Amino acid sequence: MQIGLLGLGKMGAGMAYRLTKGGHQVVGADISAAAREQVEAEGAVAASDVASLVQLLEAPRVVWVMLPAGKLTRDAIAELANHLSEGDLVIDGGNSDFRDAPAHAASLGEKGIDFADVGVSGGQWGRDNGYGLMVGASSEAFARIEPALTSLSADGDYSLVGGLGSGHLVKAIHNGVQYAILQAYAEGYALLSAHPEVDALAALEAWQGGSSVRSWLLSQIIAALQANPTLEGVTSQVSDSGMGRWTAEEAIRLAVPTPALTLALHQRFASRDDGLANKLLAATRNQVGGQKA
Repeated sequence: MQIGLLGLGKMGAGMAYRLTKGGHQVVGADISAAAREQVEAEGAVAASDVASLVQLLEAPRVVWVMLPAGKLTRDAIAELANHLSEGDLVIDGGNSDFRDAPAHAASLGEKGIDFADVGVSGGQWGRDNGYGLMVGASSEAFARIEPALTSLSADGDYSLVGGLGSGHLVKAIHNGVQYAILQAYAEGYALLSAHPEVDALAALEAWQGGSSVRSWLLSQIIAALQANPTLEGVTSQVSDSGMGRWTAEEAIRLAVPTPALTLALHQRFASRDDGLANKLLAATRNQVGGQKA
């Protein structure tokens, strides 16, 4: 299929690569000349702005927006509405607030333009490994974009998870769950590091070797520690993208208890103060130094 891709950052460029490799005709747009040159070198057609992107696409058009969540995405979708026509389709693939979807669908729908939201997981590794895709759309829109989903996904790992807004809701809760998993690993690592006779990194490697807590996240933690055993240059502060907050807000709205997810978010808030996180870093460095000695 032919597809427009608005936003060629790390995620967008990786998606353009997979789509082109999958045999699709990609028209990518970005304000960065370097980003445009990269996707052109990999077989895509590049455009510098929304108007030229739309002109290069044949009706009925599909445009996938892959921009930072918030004002940039909202403005881009509003601008697309001014250039697209009835029968076209806009996909929001960024980490947008799922509560924005109804307004986008309504404003685009006034002009006969369809809308879908897709939660995209996989980060910078998605280019080579494929992405996990959570689609919120009508069944008709889903069928229309499924050829692209097949090329983007990791081994067919894409799903129609519900109607409009569902894709971003599922991605938000995914990130909330990820916070809790990472918090659990961090606490386990802290406890391991508190024992001078235990090689904490070796313990994590053993966990990853077939145990019930092995995971892709743990593999990334192990790789980071192998490259930087003393965590030199790593601060105690852990940011949050906003998705964990949206997850907590939705849990409150629905009166669904999510203590682990919510506490993990609060631990990220706490990490921005000097305290236990700095003590953990110090303990880790002392342990590694002691082992070397």
